[in-house]
Amino acid sequence: MEKGKIYMIPTTLGDSTINSVIPKDVQQIIIDTKYFIVENIKTTRRFLKKVEREIDIDKLQFYVLNKHTSSIDIESFLNPALEGNNIGVISEAGCPGIADPGSDIVSIAHSKNFKVVPLIGPSSILLALIASGMNGQNFCFNGYLPKERNLRIKKIKELERQAISGFTQIFMETPFRNNHLMEDLLKQCIPSTKLCLAADISMENEFIQSKKIIDWKKNIPNLNKRPCIFLIG
Repeated sequence: MEKGKIYMIPTTLGDSTINSVIPKDVQQIIIDTKYFIVENIKTTRRFLKKVEREIDIDKLQFYVLNKHTSSIDIESFLNPALEGNNIGVISEAGCPGIADPGSDIVSIAHSKNFKVVPLIGPSSILLALIASGMNGQNFCFNGYLPKERNLRIKKIKELERQAISGFTQIFMETPFRNNHLMEDLLKQCIPSTKLCLAADISMENEFIQSKKIIDWKKNIPNLNKRPCIFLIG
């Protein structure tokens, strides 16, 4: 029996409409899939209803993959694919496998010779880089910076040095701590360093702007509770 495929399914980054960010052929793959490995079942159910209002959620099988999932459980999630069923991997937002646990299941899938298929959809990281005007030839995504302030400040200075050497540095923060991170960036970075803020990407109130630190200090935006990507270069 032919093994099922592992589809890496993108989701919307917020309240943007499905048709504006998810291609029709990808939507059809989602509708045809019955097994899903997801970061959050509630979020996934809501997303699937946006894709197809008439979808019968009760006929679908969900496996939860997060930082608490054991390696033994993760491997068992692929069992339906052994029987020829396709499996969809869905992150909390955007593309799975980037800044989420989806990479764990993909690594196992490759070791067992399953075909992994990345599907087209929005990635806040790449969309922010595209719109930043910063170096898209050499860049690094650093995920979340340390929570502890002294360590965060140390990391900011390290990333700034790398940015000055020509490598765009991309990072993020939990939305309710955005303003604290912004405050540290403005205090710790040199005035000429360029900072891009990319908030609410693909949504109606999308805000993407690149300025030098000295110019951001003149008009500091409120980023509280807004999903945001930070870039320095």
